Amino acid sequence: MSSTAPRASMVVDKAFKIAEVDKRIYGSFIEHLGRAVYGGIYEPSHPTADSLGFRSDVKRLIQELNVPIIRYPGGNFVSGYNWEDGVGPVEARPKRLELAWRTVEPNHVGTNEFAAWAKEIGSEVMMAVNLGTRGVDAARNLIEYCNHPGGSYWSDLRRSHGYEQPHRIKTWCLGNEMDGPWQVGQKTPQEYGRIAYETAKAMRLVDPDIELVSCGSSSSSMPTFPEWEAITLDHTYEVADYISLHQYYGNRDNDTANYLARSMDMDHFIRTVIATCDYIKAKKRSKKTMHLSFDEWNVWYHSNQADAQIAPWSIAPPQLEDIYNFEDALLVGSMLITFLRHADRVKMACMAQLVNVIAPIMTENGGRAWKQTIFHPYMHVSKYGRGTSLLPIVDSSVYDAQDFTDVPYLDSAVVYNEAEEELTIFAVNRHLQEALELTCDIRGFEGYRLTQHLVLEHEDLKAVNTADRENVTPHAGGDAVCRDGMVSARLAKASWNVIRLSKRATE
Repeated sequence: MSSTAPRASMVVDKAFKIAEVDKRIYGSFIEHLGRAVYGGIYEPSHPTADSLGFRSDVKRLIQELNVPIIRYPGGNFVSGYNWEDGVGPVEARPKRLELAWRTVEPNHVGTNEFAAWAKEIGSEVMMAVNLGTRGVDAARNLIEYCNHPGGSYWSDLRRSHGYEQPHRIKTWCLGNEMDGPWQVGQKTPQEYGRIAYETAKAMRLVDPDIELVSCGSSSSSMPTFPEWEAITLDHTYEVADYISLHQYYGNRDNDTANYLARSMDMDHFIRTVIATCDYIKAKKRSKKTMHLSFDEWNVWYHSNQADAQIAPWSIAPPQLEDIYNFEDALLVGSMLITFLRHADRVKMACMAQLVNVIAPIMTENGGRAWKQTIFHPYMHVSKYGRGTSLLPIVDSSVYDAQDFTDVPYLDSAVVYNEAEEELTIFAVNRHLQEALELTCDIRGFEGYRLTQHLVLEHEDLKAVNTADRENVTPHAGGDAVCRDGMVSARLAKASWNVIRLSKRATE
């Protein structure tokens, strides 16, 4: 750690534009895994259940997050999923052995129910197709069922199931983590590239207006990364609109200073994928720029040992139920900051997952729902991070960690909402012992005044939230001030900060 008091300065100007923020970077993910669906979003016997069986208490928390898009139904689940099992009369649907997570899937919730629920909460659906055990035929039938108005076998079948209007699902994932040996139907990059290309071709013939996500590496630590991206994109570059990225982090060795620097690894991952995409673009002499869908990301390590004790072939057992602590919230904040700093190429992202399974929202079966620590930075950025991402010029004290050198104590992103005349600074102080003295030059934003300084802080880095007590919760008592175009603030040690300014009357 530095022996001098840590300081940081920033210069923010309207001219330093990265890109308009695509609101879909605040997306999430629901997989048929553990209690994400059954006991999570869906529980017909719950006191708050609506007419379709979905929990209204969970719905309210999701709406507070303002989630614009939700990936479904997997994840590893999708690689063995027959979508036809989840449509039609519920009482006639089969129970299946679900091989990815070794449970029994009752199929009480399927495509139509999920699409109707997503519409109810104000989210779009990012639908994944099975390229593990299935392929072109099942995918073209599914998109006809979902998106075609009527007058054909599959669209008329949807109408007979009570859904007269098409779901008009725009965004589709061409499989999931097909490089992984854990995946049912794992593919070589050449095999995946071919089937993804042919599937995309058929799906676009049914609905030319869709956008498609080509399957990238399961993580940056895969031995085939980034060769997988180069080989698969050689096939899919002209038919796909995005390539996917997946990454999870943990703090198993309890080295918090190193853990909070993990977002630097995420930054490197994104830059490597961008470079690979641009290489294929050059190779093909293409005018098209490939964008990124970071459609699985989060902290994931707390639950691994407990899950090993779960008996196979049960229905909706508690799997991957990480209980997040305060330091996890800090890293989640930095990961969101990383997306904002790459807003020119990262256009979608899905926190995995939304409820119970490595999630910001937890529930009791038949009981309460509550916010985990990571809920708060996710909600703040989703709410206040709409507009244009600006590139702040940052000068910060730094430290060295186990795996990283010159780690800035200040991790920050800035979003300017011109229509609302609002400027928001998101900032993490990574210093574990000392406050960070921040000065920010915003003289290019004449007439802007401070409206709020939100802070998430806690003396105990391992503090968690429970159904009985929300120990880690934000407050509006930050000490930021703005005078003559200069913002100054004392960022508490190990803290998440949201500094909001506006040209309009203060709230």
